[in-house]
Amino acid sequence: MDLPQAFKTKYQDLLGNASGPFLQALQEPGQKGFRINPLKAQTTPKDLSVAEKVPYGKWGYFGQVDGKGVDHVTGLVYSQEPSAQFVGEVVGAQPGERVLDLAAAPGGKSTHIASQMQGQGLLVTNEIFFNRAKILSENIERFGVQNAIVTSMDARDLAKALPGYFDKVLLDAPCSGEGMFRKDHDAIQYWSEDYPTECAVRSHEILESAVKLVRPGGTLIYSTCTFAPEEDEQTIAWLRSTYPEFTVEAIDRPENSGIKDGRPEWADGGADLAKTARLWPQDLPGEGHFVARLQKAAAVDEAETVKETKLQKPSKLAPADLQLVKDFFAETLPGFALDVQRLKSFGDRIFLLPKDCPDLAKLKVLRAGLCLGTMKKNRFEPDHALALAIHPDQAAQVYALDSDQEYRTYVHGDVLNTQADLQKGFVLVTANGNGLGWAKFVNGQLKNFFPKGLRF
Repeated sequence: MDLPQAFKTKYQDLLGNASGPFLQALQEPGQKGFRINPLKAQTTPKDLSVAEKVPYGKWGYFGQVDGKGVDHVTGLVYSQEPSAQFVGEVVGAQPGERVLDLAAAPGGKSTHIASQMQGQGLLVTNEIFFNRAKILSENIERFGVQNAIVTSMDARDLAKALPGYFDKVLLDAPCSGEGMFRKDHDAIQYWSEDYPTECAVRSHEILESAVKLVRPGGTLIYSTCTFAPEEDEQTIAWLRSTYPEFTVEAIDRPENSGIKDGRPEWADGGADLAKTARLWPQDLPGEGHFVARLQKAAAVDEAETVKETKLQKPSKLAPADLQLVKDFFAETLPGFALDVQRLKSFGDRIFLLPKDCPDLAKLKVLRAGLCLGTMKKNRFEPDHALALAIHPDQAAQVYALDSDQEYRTYVHGDVLNTQADLQKGFVLVTANGNGLGWAKFVNGQLKNFFPKGLRF
């Protein structure tokens, strides 16, 4: 890999004798990784040989994911570079919290946070660029997340809509990407001596909105995938100087993980900057990352507290439509506790809103909780997202694919012939113990409902 001379000179000056191992590490192959999804019924991968855990990730392993394999298609695993997994661990979301992932695409950190929340609380996962937000929404769906709202908004607009709303806000900032050079060689082409400073200015602008989204007493987590002090320690120094209500917190890191302290001498010299974390490729099997966690001061008096955000009102479905939905769940998913007070219609699609969902009127929403299905003429048809979110024991009828050939037939969109003892109606199709999609059983055949856009 041909690194820019200005880049090498910069880090030779910053790192001194340690620059040799650093620059050499960038010439070596990177390490791939993945996380297992604890939201799934079956959490033992079929296609992957789990050899070694990532030392700082609860669900993380080293290894490569087959994008067309059972584990990936059912959402059991999420491909994520090992160093990036540390960011989610620092967030440490708890069930019942309100959490925002402000620049979330493609979804690695959001799905990690969803794992921690266990379906309880509210996760807002946002991406300003709409095309990337669609990919984010697809990954949230495949992971089976039920309590997430996917939005595509500028941080300033989000701060106006939900000021002081979140217990935790993560900004994985758009950055110069120096930590991804060996993973994405194209990132080298964008780099210039001035690029880190340009990215730092952009991060400051986003942070001006991010701080407004954190509730009094809440937490802001800031991360980058770059080594640049301008975007890392210097940005945190700017943040806590500009917003003194925020203080830098220490970050737990496992012993012998290779994770290093931040470098105060590369910013204003404040000792608190050593509480931030740096992940260097010469010190651990992963790419480059920087992580900082800051706590916002609690409200001093009542005047500083933020008024409770208005909640989203559910839709009043037509009585006939509501009955069709209720009948479907009673017959097809008797183990699913359907809360009809949280149903929301968007056109002919029916969603189950997260509990205590905020008013969506001022939000640009791609996904509002769990898409249950679509109202057709005199019938309700379940959505693919529902098959990925439920556990098989919630379904009245399950068809478990028992061979690689059956799996290939199903994901190709073909009809399955079967002698199984099934009743006419919708059947949950599973692979390796997890929901894969829907089929409709009629006259000894399973009519395939695997989405056309996902077939291969």
